[in-house]
Amino acid sequence: MSQTLSASTLLAVPLAPLVGSLLAGVFGTALGGNRIGRKLSHSLTILGVLVSFVLSAMTLQAVAMDGARFNETLYTWMVVGGLKMEIGFLVDGLTAMMMVVVTFVSLMVHLYTIGYMKEDEGYNRFFAYISLFTFSMLMLVMSNNMLQLFFGWEAVGLVSYLLIGFWFNKPTAIFANMKAFLVNRVGDFGFILGIGLIAAYAGTLNYTEAFAKAGELGALSFPGTDWMLVTVICICLFIGAMGKSAQFPLHVWLPDSMEGPTPISALIHAATMVTAGIFMVARMSPIFELSDTALNFIMVIGAITALFMGFLGIIQNDIKRVVAYSTLSQLGYMTVALGASAYSVAVFHLMTHAFFKALLFLGAGSVIMGLHHNQDIRWMGGVRKYMPITWITSLLGSLALIGTPLFSGFFSKDSIIEAVHASNLPATGFANFAVLAGVFVTAFYSFRMYFLVFHGKERYDQNPDAHHDDHGHGHGHGHDAKPHESPWVVTLPLILLAIPSVIVGYFTLEPLVHGAFFKDAIVVNTQLHPAIKELNEAFHGPMAMAVHGLSTMPFWLALAGVVLAWYFYMVNPAIPAAIQRAFRPLHTLLENKYYMDWFNENVLARGARGLGLGLWKVGDQALIDGAVVNGSWKLVGWFSSVVRRVQSGYIYHYALAMIIGVFVLMTYFVWLNK
Repeated sequence: MSQTLSASTLLAVPLAPLVGSLLAGVFGTALGGNRIGRKLSHSLTILGVLVSFVLSAMTLQAVAMDGARFNETLYTWMVVGGLKMEIGFLVDGLTAMMMVVVTFVSLMVHLYTIGYMKEDEGYNRFFAYISLFTFSMLMLVMSNNMLQLFFGWEAVGLVSYLLIGFWFNKPTAIFANMKAFLVNRVGDFGFILGIGLIAAYAGTLNYTEAFAKAGELGALSFPGTDWMLVTVICICLFIGAMGKSAQFPLHVWLPDSMEGPTPISALIHAATMVTAGIFMVARMSPIFELSDTALNFIMVIGAITALFMGFLGIIQNDIKRVVAYSTLSQLGYMTVALGASAYSVAVFHLMTHAFFKALLFLGAGSVIMGLHHNQDIRWMGGVRKYMPITWITSLLGSLALIGTPLFSGFFSKDSIIEAVHASNLPATGFANFAVLAGVFVTAFYSFRMYFLVFHGKERYDQNPDAHHDDHGHGHGHGHDAKPHESPWVVTLPLILLAIPSVIVGYFTLEPLVHGAFFKDAIVVNTQLHPAIKELNEAFHGPMAMAVHGLSTMPFWLALAGVVLAWYFYMVNPAIPAAIQRAFRPLHTLLENKYYMDWFNENVLARGARGLGLGLWKVGDQALIDGAVVNGSWKLVGWFSSVVRRVQSGYIYHYALAMIIGVFVLMTYFVWLNK
């Protein structure tokens, strides 16, 4: 194969899902007169994503095997001064890997949706949305400039808004999608400031040109301060990543986004959209490497998210929310790796996490279907014998999540812990504690959910809310309906996702983390940030790493978490209840999610509302309208009324004014002579 990739082939990758989305969204809905039915709608969208996946896999093979690369502008939108605004693709190891992850997970979700959404009235609309999301995410990861990156960034946010609020008659869904949209706007404000600073000082939006000027940016100070300009740029860019990748304190939108249908939880909020921030920081590594301050900030934020969001997963009873908080925690792990300059490790965990987290979300959806849309794990139990495929695949996903040796999650998670330990940044101590403690916490809440759902006494017939489901309406199955395995369109994606969840880490660890796969995509100053160098020196193959992992602290912490979860919830369930009573204030704190929502609603939102009212009443009405606009014409009117009295038209009035004037002048000069 040629060392360069075909522009037309690459263009087909994002356009194929877009075409499927438009056909289903226009002709499969009332907008186009419902001309095509459900079967044709899902067939067209699945075909579009399948074409995209096949082309992405071919691209990855060309990049990995033949060293093929692509970096060209396809269309110039406008030129403002010397600033070019273009559409183009940059395909290297990082892009090719992301293309395959996005399209594969999207393809699995499309297949899964056939079974999960079969009873929903918005069936065709849902397929149109998820295909449109796939197009948006591909435009983001394939971009070769920051304008297109921002387009994809905002597009995935918009489609996420549509999908979270898909059931628009459900008040909680509408609240959740608005919350997600607004919180992401906060992050996006910082993101566009960072892009603006690069455009202003580097004079370009193109990645290659901007990175070539990174050294010049590193020598500049932010105007009016002694701050490094590159530090301000990096922190602004990372604020965008904090919103999109749900980092503390901009994480509050992600758990509530579970109000959307389960397939989008897997597609957007586990595998693809929330990893956009991780991808962006890795792509911008030549700039981030210039600021230790920014890297420290990233590491601290990631460590807080990894540990404290994991604590919240312990007390959740909604099966989807448990998995959602595990997503937050794992995103924190990726962010910590970015702070340690182990960008390749962060992206490696992004890839392995995409498979096993999508598997866990789709497994949770299968359980919800099998239990007639019950989502409360307290009213499950014993599901293993009724849903064997869902059980075994969920077990494999859970083992990957907690970092069991030889599973994909082990290689990526253990590499992050080692990278943090090898980092020399000031924040390393706290981050090292957070990622180690997070191992135990993750194992505990993951297997708490696993044991309560698949083992123990059957409790589904005791559910007081048996007629409520995540669709917002009941199906009338009643309390005595037995669980059942999901149809093949649901279980097939589970099996296909379980395979990479188990084996992909073993086969890709060496090229992605310790090899040269990302050599021209990720830049690391190993003299200043030696973490990845030390990892490479200590690496002796994936099997040796797995064997060694059996004797390390993370393995024993994970094992302790699993054993404790088994004892608490299978052997002696009175203990968790007793702990909850003994530590009620702590449980209340966790139940209220550290009161972050309360703070946002009662302090920030009300403060912003009060500020807005103050600016309106005082600034706009009183000062601008009252003093400046109305005050000016009132002053002119008053002055005119005074002058009008002086201009009477009588000569003796003017003569009197002249005499008074002469008298005043004479008095003034006499006073001066004294």
